[in-house]
Amino acid sequence: MNMIRTAVPVLLGLALLSGCKADSKAEEKKEEAAIPVEVATVTLGTIDAAYRGTATLEAENEATVLSKQSGTVEQVLVEEGDRVRAGQLLARLESDKLRFERARAQADVDRLEQDFTRLKSVYQRNLVSREAYDKTQYELSAARAAADLASLALRESEVRAPFDGIVSARYIKRGNLIQPNAQAFRITQMDRLRAAVYVPERDIHKLKTEHLVKLTVDAWPGKVFTGAVLLINPVIDASTGTVKVTVNIDAKQSELRPGMFARTEILYDHREQALLIPRDAVITEDAAESVYVVASDHARRRVVRIGYGDAGNFEVLEGLKAGEQVVTTGQASLKDGAKVQVVTPLKDEPAAGAAPAAAAQEG
Repeated sequence: MNMIRTAVPVLLGLALLSGCKADSKAEEKKEEAAIPVEVATVTLGTIDAAYRGTATLEAENEATVLSKQSGTVEQVLVEEGDRVRAGQLLARLESDKLRFERARAQADVDRLEQDFTRLKSVYQRNLVSREAYDKTQYELSAARAAADLASLALRESEVRAPFDGIVSARYIKRGNLIQPNAQAFRITQMDRLRAAVYVPERDIHKLKTEHLVKLTVDAWPGKVFTGAVLLINPVIDASTGTVKVTVNIDAKQSELRPGMFARTEILYDHREQALLIPRDAVITEDAAESVYVVASDHARRRVVRIGYGDAGNFEVLEGLKAGEQVVTTGQASLKDGAKVQVVTPLKDEPAAGAAPAAAAQEG
């Protein structure tokens, strides 16, 4: 009898404990926390298909002007940044000796021309041998050639621009002693730029001449420049597996400069009324793409098929409909069927104590 009296309280305690655990589990399930996420709506829009790469802008015409003679630099007539015309004088070497040599050569020509004129009249009367006549004629021809060489050497003491352009570098100074083929200036045509983009051979069939090219550079953030495919090299570089594509850049875009690093997009297709979602919404695992679709405060994982993509969006070929909402931030915390709470991203606010922009400008 005493054993029965002792067992009853124990059983009652176990029952109460079991009931408390069950109530706790039910309460935990009831209070399942919603995961905050940001979403975007599947929309219809246009998208461009593009091959993206990088390139360094180059001048179509650029030349290093060399000194053709040795000598001391007497005058430097242009500076870096000056615009020059084809044939314009850029620098002059000391040329007194060259002028004297040309004068001496010309004097020899004048003397031999007089001798030849007299000898010719005598030869026509058969008063001089043919040998003497031919010898004088040869001497006159040699003297004329020597005079031409002296004139050429004098002209080459002047350094001139090969074409219209900008002086982009000056290598000489007044008083420098330079040798033949020494660098003097670099002339660049700023208004005719090109860029070389190296495209993998697997993508080359997509590209054609005249395809539009968009370019961006760090010097002008947010601004898009344009060009067009000019040439596609017919030969594949075996060492890299790429093909050189030459882009011609619109000459009216004066902000661009040779040597700038550019990000390029060669646009080879365009689609209207495409289903678009932000790039951030797509999850790629094992070469398959999926997204989380939000409906009735729950997120469901759905496999999708992706088409073209640009800097901000992907085209969806299968798996979504216009108007559906997809998660763009918070996917790492989600699993299929998880409860979610859609939140609005906070806008950037000025730091505490910062003065309004207008007030800062007025100050």
